[in-house]
Parts: sequence; structure tokens; C-alpha cells
Amino acid sequence: MGAPPGYRPSAWVHLLHQLPRADFQLRPVPSGFAPRDQEYQQALLLVAALAGLGLGLSLIFIAVYLIRFCCCRPPEPPGAKSPPPGGGCVTWSCIAALLVGCAGIGIGFYGNSETSDGVSQLSSALQHANHTLSTIDDLVLETVERLGEAVRTELTTLEEVLSERVELVAATRGARRQAEAAAQHLQGLAFWQGVSLSPVQVAEDVTFVEEYRWLAYVLLLLLVLLVCLFTLLGLAKQSKWLVVVMTAMSLLVLVLSWGSMGLEAATAVGLSDFCSNPDTYVLNLTQEETGISSDILNYYFLCNQAVSNPFQQRLTLSQRALASIHSQLQGLEREASPQFPAAQKPLLSLEETLNVTERSFHQLVALLHCRSLHKDYGSALRGLCEDALEGLLFLMLFSLLSAGALATTLCSLPRAWALFPPSDDYDDTDDDDPFNPQESKRFVQWQSSI
Repeated sequence: MGAPPGYRPSAWVHLLHQLPRADFQLRPVPSGFAPRDQEYQQALLLVAALAGLGLGLSLIFIAVYLIRFCCCRPPEPPGAKSPPPGGGCVTWSCIAALLVGCAGIGIGFYGNSETSDGVSQLSSALQHANHTLSTIDDLVLETVERLGEAVRTELTTLEEVLSERVELVAATRGARRQAEAAAQHLQGLAFWQGVSLSPVQVAEDVTFVEEYRWLAYVLLLLLVLLVCLFTLLGLAKQSKWLVVVMTAMSLLVLVLSWGSMGLEAATAVGLSDFCSNPDTYVLNLTQEETGISSDILNYYFLCNQAVSNPFQQRLTLSQRALASIHSQLQGLEREASPQFPAAQKPLLSLEETLNVTERSFHQLVALLHCRSLHKDYGSALRGLCEDALEGLLFLMLFSLLSAGALATTLCSLPRAWALFPPSDDYDDTDDDDPFNPQESKRFVQWQSSI
């Protein structure tokens, strides 16, 4: 298989492609991309389930740690006012974990942007390929209609004008046959005409899904950021209610982080399988969906010297037919114009039609060459297998850092919470307020002294 220009499977593609795969019965599954096979689907689900295993282990670790902290904590001596030893270390470890989570958020924003750029490049390549295919169909249709119109009008008029000269009528009929033959050969060049698969529709579907994926990740990143910031604020203000709320939110975001980790891992593994050898899968899928012959698809997807142009014979015959028409019209102009002045106008019209047809033919030859569509194919692969896959890997790193930071925070917050003052209800109480317990005590002492 010939790789598209500028595309080579990256080291990450090779590494992920070589990871072992297994179905639900733990039987080995080949790493070839086969999304319709049940065993391959089970293998990807099992990859995603590893994130669920990580979530379960995290929750078990957090629960054991908190139970040990609550049940095995030594009782405080009565009247102790100094904080327990190691309290500052717990608080700073929680702050460090939250700062690591904030760094992971920056990585997540970068990964989300890279993934979006890759999908946008894929969508742009599909739209450009659709434009090329539509232009080919339109050029073929216009050229065939132009030649048919010339046969019905100018050549018919010319036959009537030159009816007195048998050899000139024969030359005109020869031009008619060549025009009809050229139209027939050109009509077979519109290979995408009538195909139900539309690249622009695929691009629109991909863009629609990508918009919601991008928005979902932005919301997740912002949620993690808010949890980290408000947790830091709660620690700085020593606000118990804020710490309690952020503890619950951290647990929710921990679940979301591991869930996103599973989706990213399964998608990255499946994408690496596709990108390791995309030609075979794309060729088979396109042939199945469109019904186009394998010769044409091989020519455009591979585009190398080993694959010949399937339209070369039609293009050669069409070019010969147009050259023959041009030669016959020149002979008619030399022979018929001096004797039949009425033939001058249809001959000039035919000459103009032939010039426009030849320009369209040369444009059609350039569009039918495999370079343009193969370049779009390579651009789509680079967007999907380089930028999008790289973005997924950064999103996996974000999910891992976020999950680790939040797990550490959930273990540290209860211990930090225990270091807070017994109650923060009187923090903002005015010292002159008679209902202030300290002020009431001083008032009683003042009365007894009197």
C-alpha cells in the first residue's frame, strides 16, 4: 500500500497498535481495525473498563484511608489548643495536589484544541474532495450537453447548407459521429455521479459530533478548575461549609475524570489501529458504500506508479475525437466557406464550441489525476492520525492528573478540615456585642469587681 504524501504512522500509533487486546473471555483479539466485529468491540470496551477499574481502586483507597483516619485517630487531650502534629504537611500536600490538577487543566485545554484542529483538518479535506468530485461531474455534464447541442443545431444546419456537395456532407457527418463518440467517452468519466455517499455530508456529521465533544470537554475542564480554585479558597479561608461542598464536588469530578479517561483510551487505541494501515479499511468501506470499481479507488487512494489511470483510455479516445473534429472543421472551412457563405456562421459557432470543449477537457484531465484527491486523503489522515491522536493523548494525561489530584485532595481535605477552628460562626462578630461569649464573660467579671 502506498502511504499518502507527508503521512507516516507516528511512534505513538505503533506503540498503541502493539498493545495486546482481549475480549470479555480474555481471548486474544487481532489488532487490525475491525469496528464491526463483536470481538474487537469487546476489546475496546475492555480498554475503557480499565478506567472503571482505576476508579474502583481509587474509591476503595479513599474509603480505607478515611475510615482509618476517623476510627484510628487518637483522642485529643482535654483542653488541647495546639494543632495535631503533621497538620501543616497535610494542608500543603492538598494544596500541591490541587496545583497539579490546575497544571493538568492547562494540558487538557491544549489537548482539546489539538483534537479539534485535527478533526477540522479532516472536515476541510472532505469538503475539498467533495468540491473536486462535484466539479468533475459538472464539467462532464456541461461538456456532454455542449457537444450534444452542437450536434443538434450547428452540424444539422451545416448538413443542410452543404447538401449539394456529397463529400462535404460526408465530412460533416464524420464530425457528427466524432462529437457523439467524444460525448459518450466523456460521459463515463463522471464516476461519482449518482453515488449516495457524500463527503460533505460526512464532514458535516463529523463537525456536528466534534462541536458537542469539544463543548463537553470545555465544561469538564472548567468544572475541574472551579473545584480546584474553590477548594483552595476554602482552605485559605478555613471555611468548613465550602470544604464540605468541594469534597462532594471533588468526588463527582473524580468519577467524571476516570470516565473520560476510559473514553479517551478506547478511542486512542481504536484510532491507532486504524492509522497503522488505513488504506485497506478505507478502500473496502468506500467500495461497499459507493459500489465504485476497485481500480478507480485504488488509483485515487494509492496514487503510485504501480496503479494505472483507469480513465486513460477514455481520455485518449476523447482527445482523438476532439482532434478529429477540429481537423474536419478546418477542412470544411477551407472548402465550404468560399462556395457556401451561409456555412460561415455555423462553422464559426462550431469552432468556438470546440475551443471551449477543449479547455474543459484539459481542466477535466487535471481534475481526474489522482494528485488532488490523494492530497485530500493524506490531509485527512494527518489531521486524524497526528493532531487528533496527539490531542487524545494529552486529554488522557489531563484525566490522569486530574484523577490523581482529586483522589489526593479527597484524602487530605478531612484532615485539613479537622485543623480548622471549632466553629467559624463568630469570626465576624463584633467585639462590643454583649451577646459575644467573650464580652459576656468580661461583663460578669466587671460586675463582680463592683
